[in-house]
Parts: sequence; structure tokens; C-alpha cells
Amino acid sequence: MTAFWTESDFDDHELVQLVRDRQSGLIAIIALHSTHLGPAAGGTRFWHYAEPGEAMRDALRLSRGMSYKNAMAGLPMGGGKAVILAPADKSKTPQMLAAFGDAVEALGGQYVTAEDVGIGEGDMVAVSRRTEYVSGLPVSGEGAAGGDPGPFTAMGIYHGIRAAVRYKLGKDSVEGVHIAIQGTGSVGGGVARLLAKDGARLTLSDINESRAAALAEELGAATASSDAIMGVSCDVFSPNALGAILDDQGIARLDTPIVAGGANNQLARAHHGKVLAERGILYAPDYVINAGGIISVALEYLARRNGEPSDINEVRKRIGHIPERLEEVWRKSDASGESPDVVADRMAQELIGRG
Repeated sequence: MTAFWTESDFDDHELVQLVRDRQSGLIAIIALHSTHLGPAAGGTRFWHYAEPGEAMRDALRLSRGMSYKNAMAGLPMGGGKAVILAPADKSKTPQMLAAFGDAVEALGGQYVTAEDVGIGEGDMVAVSRRTEYVSGLPVSGEGAAGGDPGPFTAMGIYHGIRAAVRYKLGKDSVEGVHIAIQGTGSVGGGVARLLAKDGARLTLSDINESRAAALAEELGAATASSDAIMGVSCDVFSPNALGAILDDQGIARLDTPIVAGGANNQLARAHHGKVLAERGILYAPDYVINAGGIISVALEYLARRNGEPSDINEVRKRIGHIPERLEEVWRKSDASGESPDVVADRMAQELIGRG
């Protein structure tokens, strides 16, 4: 494996740990980018990588994104991320999850984990049997917040898309606005349902074509293939699958004035934010618009640590501030001539003491 300090995505991370448990077969990377504002919070991704260097790059980029996301969301949490290198058959065992829980526990509260791609609520329950530093757990009781963060992430993206349509297109409603959604899982599907209630015109795509087709039938939406979705002529392109899709080729295919979606690390490289801006495309920085999920799990965790019930109304209130932060980024971008991603990064860096 390439040494992490030679990686271009290494950004003065506080800790990068390779976890290897031979008995269970676990291989994982835990990356803590910053604990300036509090314990590093960020989910665990379970994914099969073609080569280990891809896993390292994911951990480094995602953990840095979590530092920025938590700071911009006003949470007293730093940024971290874990990736579990899944075998080719993507088999996941209780022993593997237990060993991962032990690794999180060994960090003594520096890292708080939760769900991400490939990891569900049940997996977090298994991890929580070995460590208290976990969130996204099932909750009970009326008005309680917690559990699967996907619906809360979708809620924030929905509000962010409405803000982008208002800012760029001058429309107070998304009724009749054509939105192309890439990814129809927990987050993308939730975004689609919220937008459909407002009368948006939707085109849906997913690598799982049957899932996209079923949702399209439910909502009266159109579908496009995974290869075609980025070229659909629309008012908003909303990427809600995996990241790094906004590279030279991807941006050249876009036929939209707005990119606003929940996928992490959408920009393949730093300069691609400028490429979007030069094309006149308004970009919603991913870690600002997709903060709803971490707001939910962070408030759940903090409430549990304080022996208090979590409050779904407080979660919704904080998610409701996402459009304000996006509009601040866009205004500063317009005033400075710098792309929104550069502006947001600078704001976040100042918040975590790296300005």
C-alpha cells in the first residue's frame, strides 16, 4: 500500500490508522482529519476497492469532508471517516463488525462512527456492542431523533435544491422544475419523493435499474440510464451516488445551470469547481448541502452522552439552516469571483483553526 504521506489527499490529518484483524479478516482504515471542534465524527463505509490505494484516498478525502461538514453545520464535532475494505463478494460477518467496534473503542472517544455506504442500522447495533462511540442507532419514543440518517440527509438536500433554484433561477417553487437525480437509494430516493410532492418534473437513474424504474413508476417520473443521466438537459442535476463524478469529461456533458446533490466529494479534483463556475453552473458544495444526516446522528450521540432524549424538532430546525449557509457561500462567491467550493473550504478551514 502506498504510504499515506505521499498521497495528494493527505491534509495534515491528525491520525490515519490501518486496522488488520486476521481472525475475522477485517481490513479497515480510520482517518481522523481534525478534532479541533470535538471528537471526530463520520460514518463507516463498507466497499470493495480494486486496489488498497483507492481505500486510502477515500478515507483521507471523506474525513476531511467531514471536518468541513461538521464545522459548517455548527456542530461541536471534528471530522473523521472509516472505510472497511470489503472482500470481492462483499461478505460481511459479525466477527468483522466486532473487530471494527474494538478498533473504534481503542481510540477512546476520539472517533464517533455511524452508517455510510454499505453499512446499515443493524450493523451499527452490532458495532455498538463493542463500543459506546457510535451513533445512528434505532430510537424509540415520539419526537426522538436518530437511527438511519438517510432521510435527514435527503431533507437537507431537498431544502438545498429549493435554495439553489431560488438563487439561480429566481423561482420560489420547484413546481415544474426539471431535476435529474443520479442515485435512488436511501438519500436520492428520499430527495425524489420530497421534490415530487412539490410538483417537480423528475428524471431518475440508478445502477440498479429496477430500483430506479420502480421509483419512477411510483412518482410518475422518467428514467435515464446510468451512462446518460449526466447529459440530460435539465434545470438541476442532483448527484446522490458515489463521488468524483465531476471531472473534465463529466462536467463537459452537463446541460444544466445547477448542480446540487448529496454525493460526497463530487469534484474529482480541486480545480473542477472553477471549471463549473466558468461554465456558469451554480454548485452547491456537497458537504454543506448534505449535512442533514450528520446533524441527526451528532445530536443523537450528544444527547445520549448527556443522558437526555434526542429531539427531532431540533434536528429539523438545524437542517432548516442549510439554505442560509449555501446562500452565504454563493453570495461570497459572487462578490469575490472565487468558485463556491473555494469559498466554502475557506470558511470551514477558519472554523477548524486552519484558516
